[in-house]
Amino acid sequence: MIIGDKREQVIQNIKQAANHEHFTAKTEIGDPVLSLNERTRLVSDFWQDQSSLKGKINNKIGHAIFNILVHTLTASTKFDGLENLKDIPTDGAIVTANHFNQIDEFAIKHLASKTHHQLAIVIEDTNLKLPGFLSYLMHYVGTIPLIRSTNYMGNEFPKHLHDALAKNNWVLIYPEQEMWWNYRKPRKLQRGAYYFAAKQNVPIISTFIEIQTINKKEKDHPNFYKTKYIVHVLPPIYPQPELSLKQNSQQMLEKDYQQKVAAYEKCYHKKLDYRFTPWDIAGWCNE
Repeated sequence: MIIGDKREQVIQNIKQAANHEHFTAKTEIGDPVLSLNERTRLVSDFWQDQSSLKGKINNKIGHAIFNILVHTLTASTKFDGLENLKDIPTDGAIVTANHFNQIDEFAIKHLASKTHHQLAIVIEDTNLKLPGFLSYLMHYVGTIPLIRSTNYMGNEFPKHLHDALAKNNWVLIYPEQEMWWNYRKPRKLQRGAYYFAAKQNVPIISTFIEIQTINKKEKDHPNFYKTKYIVHVLPPIYPQPELSLKQNSQQMLEKDYQQKVAAYEKCYHKKLDYRFTPWDIAGWCNE
């Protein structure tokens, strides 16, 4: 599914960022730009709405719609490595995945449902300002907005994360941070997801999503073929009690990155090289 226009310009942004190894660069065009005060107010209003009667009703509606969309739009998605979930404790965990589409969380939601877990999704605060129906989903499908401020990250965010994990939810955090549209390669990871996993003493459910071009006849757009996904479930990563918080977060990050790179190289039969090629963008007619 293609969401957003100016995909060719977005691809050029990805090319420039990849060649300079700026792995957390914004590549989308037209994302909302808000001041810290505006973002703080936006998220404060979000949490107030969540506790209101209107918010609770919309959450029930939003989750019902979300479940329908997930099973409809991920009907062709395949799952590999489910045996790696056998020994995961039944309580909460943090899920990591590569971030390449506005609705790639649908595939992880489908995975969570296979193990009878609810999925909470950590989103960037400005996603609450997305247009139309996407905004509704960002508000009412169990999201946890993130403000990149010391006060929020140190106080409010850990409370909301703890509440979700205490309900035995899986929490999806994208350690690549920014979305790079249809980008196949795993990018360098940021430490936040692993810091919070270590702090909350929960495992990382490591995944890598493979994007396949269905065929060269079916198109979503004049310049893009239809694609499908394979979710590779990799061995879980646990914090080690003998390590400090910093040591744990670093070793968990490094192990997750190594697993994602190995999964990429295995499923695509390519060595990871960050020099941009048209093949890097799944479904692009120039690949």
